[in-house]
Amino acid sequence: MLRIRPRRPVNNTFPLMKRLYIIAGCNGAGKTTAAFAMLPGLLDCHEFVNADEIARGLSPFQPEAVSVQAGRLMLTRLQDLVAAGESFALETTLATRIYLPFIKMARAKGYHVSLFFFWLDSPDSAVQRVRIRVQEGGHSIPEAVIRRRYEGGLRQFFSHYRSTVDKWVFLDNSNGIGQVIARGTSSEEVVLDSKLWQHLTITYHD
Repeated sequence: MLRIRPRRPVNNTFPLMKRLYIIAGCNGAGKTTAAFAMLPGLLDCHEFVNADEIARGLSPFQPEAVSVQAGRLMLTRLQDLVAAGESFALETTLATRIYLPFIKMARAKGYHVSLFFFWLDSPDSAVQRVRIRVQEGGHSIPEAVIRRRYEGGLRQFFSHYRSTVDKWVFLDNSNGIGQVIARGTSSEEVVLDSKLWQHLTITYHD
């Protein structure tokens, strides 16, 4: 279980700023658990868009069969929220560049975009977590897809997304504690585990 120390909602500092929070990481990284822990209390955000939940609403027994349709519905919902000027969050594995134009559009419309990337120490850990989730009644994902998204999400984060958002935080959630490894903005980077960060950057930055 992810443990995050309560603190004041960050929106107290900028009460009028529209905010977009991206909760990212591989399958099994604990994104949804983190979202429910962080968004309402810590970030004062009550709108959370999740393609997996949309897919389960369309096809509860075979959500993977409607993933493309769910993705389209999710993008439509995100565009509607931006048009309405609402603060909101979205969940993604970040394995493709599909959200890059959307982030740029949101920032152009005055949104402050924060990205939280939850990392696991290996694709094997991701596969095992999803396997446990299935045993507990959760939805299944093919192992090949989990492994592809694991690497893809890291490559996209290091090569594209962290330079596109206003603020990013990279957390190690291998032990379920959400330990911050590094954080940054467009003008600075703070690294708390330099050896691990250097390894990840060399491995996954294209």
